[in-house]
Amino acid sequence: MKRWILLVLAATCLSAADDKPLFNGKNLDGWEVIGEGQWTVMADGTVIGQRVGDLRKMLVPGGPMATPKEFKSWVDTQAWLYTVRNDYGEFDLHLEYWTKTSGNSGVSIRDLTRAKAGVSTPPDYTKTPSKVGYEIQINNRFPDPHPSGSIYGFVDAPKDAQREDDWNSMDILSRHDKITVKLNGRVVAESPGDPKRSKVGPIGLQLHDQFSITMFRHVRIRELGR
Repeated sequence: MKRWILLVLAATCLSAADDKPLFNGKNLDGWEVIGEGQWTVMADGTVIGQRVGDLRKMLVPGGPMATPKEFKSWVDTQAWLYTVRNDYGEFDLHLEYWTKTSGNSGVSIRDLTRAKAGVSTPPDYTKTPSKVGYEIQINNRFPDPHPSGSIYGFVDAPKDAQREDDWNSMDILSRHDKITVKLNGRVVAESPGDPKRSKVGPIGLQLHDQFSITMFRHVRIRELGR
């Protein structure tokens, strides 16, 4: 019995040792800003993403957003933060996230386009990360039918898994034949994905629109076979 306990403890320690942080806690080294997002590493290592557009100038009467169509095109433009590395394959990714009420964000995997279509104005929704790779949804009361933890476009997570207006933990288990998502320790979505899509790619963090504010912390990864 003691031998078994020691083996379990050793395996747990080894697994923890294999986890590597994706942020260095000081700056954005190893990451690339895609689009007009402001990403800041705070003193405690938390990463906060915000938008840089000046809403006061955009919303004044007679301002640059002259029509509802032009305003919507600008508002819906995404911004992303992507790993410089482009070859993550099979891995376990852990992170904790917070977003404001009516906030919308997500985690992208296997998107070799690096959100190019999402940050265009207007976005090309046929080629955004969820259509080319995979997006794991983050949604805090945003008017979108896909709850946090959903594998966007493949399977929806239950609505009761998230703690709204609070920090939540997310684990994404990426395997060549299946993607599994855990929210606060609970499996909420699994899918084999699309066999035509890439099995490898970068990891991205999303600012969904011009009103986005999202925070991430304790972002770490354990890669299989490395």
